[in-house]
Amino acid sequence: MAMTNPVHPGELLREDVVNELGLGVGEAAARLGVSRVTLSRVLHGHARISPNLAVRLEEAGVGTARAWLAMQTAHDLAHELAAGRPEVKRLDSAAV
Repeated sequence: MAMTNPVHPGELLREDVVNELGLGVGEAAARLGVSRVTLSRVLHGHARISPNLAVRLEEAGVGTARAWLAMQTAHDLAHELAAGRPEVKRLDSAAV
């Protein structure tokens, strides 16, 4: 099953929120209560949006935590599937 490659949610956060509001990374990080390095890593796709950051984004009025985590999960799953399916044995089979 082929999946599209969803954009990293940090890129959406960078383009559609931080840049759109004219905020610098340091200012956005301070408002969210996270370090500049932490936010920068997310904005550049080097780190995931954590549940903690998702809640902070919701509290800051930027979407819902569930939506941010759903975007992150979709991105992670597409990336994992693109890497190829792992060899596994079915758990519901009596064959060992």
